[in-house]
Amino acid sequence: MKLLTPEFGLLIWTTLAFLIVFFILKKMAWPAIIKGLRDRENSITTALETAEKVKAEMAQLKNENEALLAKAREERGQLLKEARETKDKIINEAKEQAKTEANKIITEAQAAINVQKMAALTEVKNQVGKLVIEVTEKILRRELGNKDAQETHIKSLVDEVKLN
Repeated sequence: MKLLTPEFGLLIWTTLAFLIVFFILKKMAWPAIIKGLRDRENSITTALETAEKVKAEMAQLKNENEALLAKAREERGQLLKEARETKDKIINEAKEQAKTEANKIITEAQAAINVQKMAALTEVKNQVGKLVIEVTEKILRRELGNKDAQETHIKSLVDEVKLN
């Protein structure tokens, strides 16, 4: 029970020891503790300010990146559009060139066919003409082998000429 009700002397000595320790701490420890707390507070404040700056820079970088990304997407779209247009243009040019070449080949083939046809017809006519002459010559030799037959034939030809 003595612990709960201390004597007056113990109370004075305890108070005196407390005050001495308090003054020693106040003179030596408190300035270092306060300085440490202020330094800590300043470092925390600086860290928060730096974090805010970094956060603002990150937001700005994010906005710039989004802008660059949008620009890149737009450029990609433009390049794809140009590529499609170029592809269509090349295909159309190739089709037109193929049509032109095909028409040229068809025209040349038709001209060659006509030339060959005319040559064939000329050849056939020449051969028919030769055959007609040969047959006529043979017929005339047989029929006009004697002098009377020749004179009769000449007279009939002269009469036909007069009638025409």
